[in-house]
Amino acid sequence: MNIAPGPLLACLALSFIALACAPPNLTTTPGLALTRIHPSVASPHSSPPSVVAKRVIVIDASNGRVLMEKNADEKCAVASIQKLMTALLVSEAGSLHDPVVIQASDTKVEPTKLYLKTGHKYTRGQLLKAILVRSANDASVALARDVAGSVSRFGQQMTLRARSLGMANSAFLNPHGLTQKGQHSTARDIAKLARHAYRQPSIRGPLTIRSYDFIHNNGKVSKLTNTNRLLKRLPFATGMKTGTTRASGKCLVASGSLHGRTVIAVVLGSSPAAIWNDSEALLRWALESPQLIRPVMAFRARS
Repeated sequence: MNIAPGPLLACLALSFIALACAPPNLTTTPGLALTRIHPSVASPHSSPPSVVAKRVIVIDASNGRVLMEKNADEKCAVASIQKLMTALLVSEAGSLHDPVVIQASDTKVEPTKLYLKTGHKYTRGQLLKAILVRSANDASVALARDVAGSVSRFGQQMTLRARSLGMANSAFLNPHGLTQKGQHSTARDIAKLARHAYRQPSIRGPLTIRSYDFIHNNGKVSKLTNTNRLLKRLPFATGMKTGTTRASGKCLVASGSLHGRTVIAVVLGSSPAAIWNDSEALLRWALESPQLIRPVMAFRARS
């Protein structure tokens, strides 16, 4: 019996559609298996923008895949960017409702601070929010002392946690990022930290806040404005953290989400004039430019 080519092709097409919808490891016919070869990934089709920053990396937040990099393994100071590690340790140390009583030693730090008063009491959550939105150094010291007993011990915990995240080229000595000899990280390491921190709701939430009122124990109200300007200039920006010292230059870890995808751009050693343009250009390139999609499955003959 002859079968017309049209119906035959239609049957074959339906068979392949059924196979594509089958579970990844399902054997559908003898000698033919359905095998997962790569996760579905998206890559910007165009070339990445040129940036002023000395060290850069852009990753896909869902899988850590590197989309572009520039001197990503060069060790350097990262300033307040390392408050992401401070926030991570605090979030993992116990309840954010636990009280923290401010001590005199907590207040002896400059320059960005809330001017917390000795003896005043706040929750860990209140102080954590302040360091993520306004990068308050006195709140960072108070949290470090409360969690680890001292700033030096907290620094040791930061470095140990970094190692557990695969941050092999990082060493931390304080919770705020002010310059200290022997303290450093890299763009690649910070991307690993940022990706992990982004998964924590207690961290990700405050990072999106543009401004809020911090209420002191004595009733004083301080309006805290987020140091990340991208939250105002880029509609799909979702955080994360700024940093600047003479040693580090202008630094920014920026995240953005668009069309179901989230990317993180780490920009270190930029200039005041370029940091925002660099970061915005990288996020737009990674999320707005035409994408190339890899298939998630392929057929192969089973031996």
